Parts: sequence; C-alpha cells; structure tokens
Amino acid sequence: MNALAELGMVSDLPRDIQKTETLCAHDEERKDYFIERDGMRYAGNHLLIDFWDAINLDDPQRIDEVLCEAAVTAGATILHSHFHHFTPNGGVSGVIVLAESHISIHTWPEKNFAAVDVFMCGACDPHLSIPVMQRLFQAGRVEVDEQRRGREAA
Repeated sequence: MNALAELGMVSDLPRDIQKTETLCAHDEERKDYFIERDGMRYAGNHLLIDFWDAINLDDPQRIDEVLCEAAVTAGATILHSHFHHFTPNGGVSGVIVLAESHISIHTWPEKNFAAVDVFMCGACDPHLSIPVMQRLFQAGRVEVDEQRRGREAA
C-alpha cells in the first residue's frame, strides 16, 4: 500500500460508490443504464479520438481540468481523476473515472499527438466532449472511431 501511495495511486476519496443496498422484491427494478438506439440495446458508446498536430500536450493539470469539463459537458458524473507527467519528453497519461465509465488520455508532445478514449453509458453524449478537448489541443486533424460496446444479442 505504501508503494501505491508514493506513486499517488491511493485515493483519499470516500468509496461510497462501492456501497450496495439490498432491494426488496417490491422495490423498483434496478436500472442498468443500457442504451436503446436504432433497434439495438448496448452498454455504451466508446469513442477513440486521435488529435494530430496538437498543442498543450504536456501540462497534466490543464489536461485534467479540460477533460473534467469535457465529461461534465457530455453529461457525465466525475468520481475521480489521476494524471501522470512523464519526463523527459513531457507526455501525460491519465484517467477520469466516471459513474458512467471513463475518459483516458495518452499524449506524445514530441509527435504533437494525443490519443483519447471516451466511454460513456446512459444518457451521456460522448460526442459533446470533443469540442471541449479541441479547444485545448487545437488539433490540425481529429479522427474519431466509434464503437457500441456491450451489444446484446437480439
């Protein structure tokens, strides 16, 4: 545990999200937050976003702030975030844990490139996060690949 604390990987935040309540048979059915769209039922939308010819890729605090803003703009609930700044190249890796899933990032300042994953379930719209991130990265090229995760069989 001490080794994790030295790496900044131990959270002082309460773990209320891990508490579970027992439901009685007469209680409402638990909502699973799966999405129903285009005749398909699935867990969530996963965007793989590549920002090319980007700037502002080496400041973990600023990246954390903007990715948190992007999460809120998309309608997500932030639970925790953690970012790491690499030396000597200045790259940043980090994750924002959401009640609706996560946003993660890895940057390569020496390549002017950032790879971002945005996975959200429920009523969130991960596409709304892209313009917020683009405001920071000012990428010359943005590539987005979308996957529907957890598709249920018909």
